[in-house]
Amino acid sequence: MKVAHLVSSFSADPGSGDGPGDELVDLAAVAGPTGVEPVVVVLGSSGDRWDVDRLRRLKVPVVEMGLAPWDPRAVGRTVRLLREHGVELLHTHERAADVVGALATRLPGGVPVPMVSTLYSVENLPTNPADRLRRTAKILLRRRIAARTIAISHLQRERYRRFSGTDRGLVVVPNGLADPGPMSADERARVRRAHGVGDCELMVVSAAPMRRGQGHDLLLDAVAAVPVSVPLTVVLVGDGPLRPWLASRVEADPVLAARVQFEPHDVHDPARQVIGAADVYLHTSRSAALPLPLLRALALGVPSVASHVGGVPEIVTRDTGVLVPLLAGPIADAVVRLADDPDLRVRLGKAARGRFLANFEARGWALRLRGVYDEVLARVPAEPVSRPVGSGPVTLPPSFFDSR
Repeated sequence: MKVAHLVSSFSADPGSGDGPGDELVDLAAVAGPTGVEPVVVVLGSSGDRWDVDRLRRLKVPVVEMGLAPWDPRAVGRTVRLLREHGVELLHTHERAADVVGALATRLPGGVPVPMVSTLYSVENLPTNPADRLRRTAKILLRRRIAARTIAISHLQRERYRRFSGTDRGLVVVPNGLADPGPMSADERARVRRAHGVGDCELMVVSAAPMRRGQGHDLLLDAVAAVPVSVPLTVVLVGDGPLRPWLASRVEADPVLAARVQFEPHDVHDPARQVIGAADVYLHTSRSAALPLPLLRALALGVPSVASHVGGVPEIVTRDTGVLVPLLAGPIADAVVRLADDPDLRVRLGKAARGRFLANFEARGWALRLRGVYDEVLARVPAEPVSRPVGSGPVTLPPSFFDSR
């Protein structure tokens, strides 16, 4: 089965390190056993060559158009590429790709292959009737042009249904992640020594992009609220427009300056070593669909203290971490609780690793996507969704959407 993935660009949000290229590389690496042959089409530029080189090493064709956003030439070029590669199904990622893909598969002279589209963001509920009308119109249009819409979290499905009154044509398939494998004790000890963290000290890591909405101000408030009797080192990984402000705030506060470190940023390093060496992963974002850094913590067996927002409760449960409100006090209390109970951290970490393997490992993700593609190509009617994924060869365990 030839599937083209159409993306706007490979560029991630500043400092996130998690652009579409990372996800497509992980997916391509495990696509072989599913019988899917991916082709990647980039409307803009990949930025640097990192993701392109990795995809090509996996024998995945990558075509970069190098066009500006919303360039009208993109439609015709996409049509030609779909024909040249014998594509049977188009999978679009992000808004510009959705529009170009819809035109390329629907306009006269286009390539009449079915289209699948993935939702990535969780929008806030509309604040007025005009906003609700606009969002409902967008959803109704998407239902007409996409054979299936893929939500990556259960919350997205609920918002979709609330805006449009139905979830017909929608399936929930959480993105996956290549298994990084657990860190060895020696590797973990080496990373902790490099950060000056002793055996009896709590190492907390956050790897969110340093931009508005990620809650770094709240994170620093919580760190300052942790009693000085708790030996604590907090490592902030990533980059973004707020990094200078965060650094200046830390430098101006003696308590924060003694506790907070900024990890040098490398866009090609998904922070595996630093997260894997942590005792606790801290996530304070104010909105999130399915944050990949939290999935990495899960995969590495690190318990999380995470804000109870967006799709986060679908990753972090009472068995794998602590969900907290967006308040500095409860966040600090959760950190202290885990600092005081090493056995609890071990139990949560083991459960986190198991949850990742059951629900978010890339091979299962690829098989679930293949199930959706099979439904679309077989023209199975798009019924309202009452299960988390399409009826493909692999489904998520019932615990995935439990109420924990």
